[in-house]
Amino acid sequence: MGDKLSMADVPLGPYAGSLITVHSAKGTAANLHASKRCGQLRTSDVRTVDVPLETEALSRLCSRCAAWGAWGRSTTGLGMFLRALGGMGLLYQLQSYTEPDEDECWTDDEARDAAALLRAERDIAGDDDEDVEGDTSLEEAREDAERLRDLIFTHWRGAGRSLNQIQAVLTHFPWLVEWAKPSLTAKMRYLETLRAQAARFVDLEELLVAAAATTLSMPELPRADSAFAVLGSSRVSTALVDLWRRWQSAAGRLWEGPGARSYLSYEIVRDIRSNRKSYDAARAKAAHLIESWEGQARAAVASAHRAPTRRLTAHVPEAFEETARHDVWDFLDGLDAWTLGVLVTWTVRADWGNRVLMLEVPGLVAERLLGPTSDLPCSPAGEAAHRPEGDGGPVTQPGVVRPGVFDDTPVFDRRPVTLDHIRALRTLSPGADQLYLIFSASGGAEVLPLATIERRLAKGWLGVLIAGASDLPGSLICSEEPGSSSEPGARDAQRPGPGQSAQDRQFGEDLGLAEGGRRTLQHTYGTEDRDMNVRLLALARGAYDLRSLDAGRSGGLPVAVWHGLLTEDHLDLVPFLQPGSDRWRSGSGLPLGLLAGVQLYTTNADPRIEGKGHSPLCRHAHERAVVASDDLITVADLMARTDFDWCSKCGGYAIRRLTGSQLSYYRAAHRLHDIRRRLDGRSGTPDIDTSTLSAHLEELAAWEPADEEEWCSSDSWQWLGAIRELRRKAERSHAVTSTGEPAS
Repeated sequence: MGDKLSMADVPLGPYAGSLITVHSAKGTAANLHASKRCGQLRTSDVRTVDVPLETEALSRLCSRCAAWGAWGRSTTGLGMFLRALGGMGLLYQLQSYTEPDEDECWTDDEARDAAALLRAERDIAGDDDEDVEGDTSLEEAREDAERLRDLIFTHWRGAGRSLNQIQAVLTHFPWLVEWAKPSLTAKMRYLETLRAQAARFVDLEELLVAAAATTLSMPELPRADSAFAVLGSSRVSTALVDLWRRWQSAAGRLWEGPGARSYLSYEIVRDIRSNRKSYDAARAKAAHLIESWEGQARAAVASAHRAPTRRLTAHVPEAFEETARHDVWDFLDGLDAWTLGVLVTWTVRADWGNRVLMLEVPGLVAERLLGPTSDLPCSPAGEAAHRPEGDGGPVTQPGVVRPGVFDDTPVFDRRPVTLDHIRALRTLSPGADQLYLIFSASGGAEVLPLATIERRLAKGWLGVLIAGASDLPGSLICSEEPGSSSEPGARDAQRPGPGQSAQDRQFGEDLGLAEGGRRTLQHTYGTEDRDMNVRLLALARGAYDLRSLDAGRSGGLPVAVWHGLLTEDHLDLVPFLQPGSDRWRSGSGLPLGLLAGVQLYTTNADPRIEGKGHSPLCRHAHERAVVASDDLITVADLMARTDFDWCSKCGGYAIRRLTGSQLSYYRAAHRLHDIRRRLDGRSGTPDIDTSTLSAHLEELAAWEPADEEEWCSSDSWQWLGAIRELRRKAERSHAVTSTGEPAS
């Protein structure tokens, strides 16, 4: 099709001048690369610079990086634009299916001869088929013709898919439309050539017979006919119904023809020995039935020839995993041969970008296409949804990917995201982030999954995307090895125990955010996922209610991230209980303070509902993580009630990991409670001298959270009151120790 298109030929539109990071060897004419690890960058002295995206820079791109390089983050507008061009994207598609393939080339005469041969084969099938099968040259010719037929249909499908992909991309980048027109014209011309060649293999009469067979009602079956007595009275009805359904199904198999359907008469006597009495009579009667059904179908076809044609609008469905073939998802997958035959025969206009085809078909075919058994959603042309031409220009066209919708501009200049933008993100960047920081005037800043944002937009929500997980600054994201910090033995103290002290600096560390990051990395098995999981964890921590992240949705957060958000280790809340006579459960009456609002997630917090409460990470809950239907309570709720019915394995709930201030207060409370127990002689640990005790109390009296607003006055007074009480108790204890008598 002339000179090969390259990145330097592409109009850059609003992305012209955008900065891209490139790597190169020294020299003003050296090739530019997207990665330092590019195999064509053969130098140890690599220069890394930011250059404007212009024709001059694009002309210097390494061929491998131009096609497959990762230019910037794929979730930015610029990243999506460059990704849509490279690889198997726009540039490749514009140059494919524009003319016959050099490796798989055939002439129009060859296609015509092959179609004529196969049609003749179908006409004689069932008459002298044994003679045909014995002729090796005829068999080889038939196989070659079938291969050519399948090849032509494959190319027609591929050309349609290619046009679909191109027009879908041009919808998002409309400044490319004029530039792409010459290639599109060549592609559509070649697609029409392929369609016409494919149509030669389709027998119009067989298409109509198949349509008529589908619309025919089941006739009265001769269940009492003595010819079928050989089947047994219990099997006659079932065998005849099965024969009818097999005939209807065979009629829809486009390449077989009436001769192949006549063989169905053998199906009814398949399990009966051929030498049995009435075997031939049963088969002959079945053949007569099939012949009568064929006659009914052809009579319906004859009357249909006199009826006017109808115009239908067909909406070709997108392919899904269960319908895709050969691991290539094609929007024509899932359509049977009959439907494909209808498309190549009666399509009069096609919008491949929107997968909408205009068909002009006989009434019989229209009846089947509009019926409940059709694989192709169709509607009468007059009822098709009207899509007016956009008169607002590219700027107001929804779904256009321009700077300002994603993170290509400062937040101040960010444009509202639309539902079409989200769809464009899913199309152009299949690996889009699962979480986004968003802002709206109605809800402020929030962290939400992409699916939730999509649902809100469908209901009229107005907001902007601030950043995805991949947009977080790398200077704050650390994907260090799980064991690169302190050893597990130094962090095994969650609560006081034998040989451990609340005064230990590592006390309670397993409950905190730092340990959450380590757990996420420990549960991440793919090296390439480590950075993304840590980013997702950092962004998810900004969600007020983890149920909004809903692990039950498709494409939810990885389980490794949930282990970073939650812990099944429970808080030791004894310091916050009131003093009592129980040696082990007597508390210090400390205020919950910063811990009152710590979130606990459980499958069931209502004792009136059957079933125990489980942690979302519990095996009994299938380790599914937090879903929207889970219950959320706080530590204050936990201490106020005693009627919970918890799982004995997991304890009933998972705790949202403590922030730095919360963990600091948790440690301080346990240190204070440990001092009380020592003064009461109930700690079971050696006493400490008065000066050390006083130093600890002075340090605790000066404790306050990083954000003083979190430390309300009543909690502060109660905290300081507990410390004053312990000081007096320490002084009395010291006086007794010094004089041997109680202080007056």
